[in-house]
Amino acid sequence: MTSHSTPQRRPKLPTGWRRTVARLPVHLYRLGLGPLFGKRMLLLVHTGRVSGQARKVVIEVVAHDAEQRTWTVASGFGPNAQWYRNLQRTPQATVQTGRRYHAVTARFLSEEEGGRIMAAYAPEHPRAARLLCSYMGFTTDGSTESFRLAGEQIPFVRLEATGPR
Repeated sequence: MTSHSTPQRRPKLPTGWRRTVARLPVHLYRLGLGPLFGKRMLLLVHTGRVSGQARKVVIEVVAHDAEQRTWTVASGFGPNAQWYRNLQRTPQATVQTGRRYHAVTARFLSEEEGGRIMAAYAPEHPRAARLLCSYMGFTTDGSTESFRLAGEQIPFVRLEATGPR
């Protein structure tokens, strides 16, 4: 099977103690410990599409452009992840990196852009790239092409800063 085929499974959302563990980074940010995650993670504060309430999730940063003030993230749970669906409804959000906050607008990337991003990400973070692909049900052979094909199936979002520096 190649990575361009439809994944065999979509990951299930965590429940019970796994959900508690998955939510732990949100609590660490709340305690002021966000800098522990460095530049690899960010706290996304977004608006719930049904409740209208603020929601928080910690997501890995796949690519960051400091000059353009953008952060690119991937939805490891696919297009049905709550934060992803919430951003589709209300693309304006806030990200916290370390102790800094940035107003952002979400831009959903094309499959082609996703492929390019994953192909660039994999050589820099091979273990994380393999885990993400495996988690989402894609097989890769370690080649740039296989990661590009997998990246075309992964939902990527670019969070673009909108406020002053």
